[in-house]
Amino acid sequence: MTTVDQLQPYTNSVLDKTDFQGAGTRFQGKVRDVYRTDKNIILVASDRYSAFDRNLALIPFKGSVLTRVSNFWFEQTKDIIQNQVIAMPDPYVIVAKKCTPLPIEVVVRGYITGVTGTSLWTLYQGGQRDFGDFVLPDGMMKNHKLDTPVITPTTKSDEHDRPLTCKEVVSEGHVEEKLWNEVMEKALAVFVRGQQVARERGLILVDTKYEFGLDENGELTLIDEVHTPDSSRYWQLASYEARIREGKEPENFDKEFLRLWFKEQCDPYNDPVFPEVPDELRLELSYRYIQICEQITGEAFLLENNTPDVARIEASLAPYVS
Repeated sequence: MTTVDQLQPYTNSVLDKTDFQGAGTRFQGKVRDVYRTDKNIILVASDRYSAFDRNLALIPFKGSVLTRVSNFWFEQTKDIIQNQVIAMPDPYVIVAKKCTPLPIEVVVRGYITGVTGTSLWTLYQGGQRDFGDFVLPDGMMKNHKLDTPVITPTTKSDEHDRPLTCKEVVSEGHVEEKLWNEVMEKALAVFVRGQQVARERGLILVDTKYEFGLDENGELTLIDEVHTPDSSRYWQLASYEARIREGKEPENFDKEFLRLWFKEQCDPYNDPVFPEVPDELRLELSYRYIQICEQITGEAFLLENNTPDVARIEASLAPYVS
């Protein structure tokens, strides 16, 4: 099991961005550098930490964790829906087949929680009960389980995603009704599978977001990432009940603790400049990412095999860019 002390030498061993010549047309997302070739898409996961619609820090080994965890979940759910993965030639790289993304992020929530402006708990605490597609009763408590998972879709935007109801996804013309029904069915099935597998590993999959696309044959495909610490919230199962009884926050292994730190230090929705994240918090988050990777995959995370060696990463792309 990796410790925080073992991470100290890697404090500044991080992958900020890439610029591989000849790897295809490059696009930089919040976390991934995406290269489009004639045949496929290459997803290079950086170590960038994104929250409140901004990149705020570089977290050692984060990109490798995201890639490994995504690849694990793509394998675990491929009997439910096909996915984009062709190969994982490097700990930071997934080679994927080309798909046309649907313009909606599909957020699935199993618990009432969160600190962002669009989280169920924030809205509920502010008095909202009717969420368009479902109504929550009075008297709910933060971090409690919902009777059944709910879908709260959003638009995709470079600036701010816009929350939608499932009805609005269709009525506003974002996705055709038959296809949207299939998306909802598959999203809930993948989420339930995720909760089952996570529970077997001592974790609670609290909520997540999915992205879907259509392949060259028009078949619905799961794309981007699945159940990573970036796209999902996890709590430790063993301590959950006791901490809820004691009025404490669940023991979490996602980026929630750093979100909470920013909310204590500044107003993340209005302040133009954010404070710099201390190295000890960067390493703590790195440790948490690695810990959840090991817990989910059941495999040891060897630091020396997962460094962001740019030359190694670029060499791994060669079979897919010729």
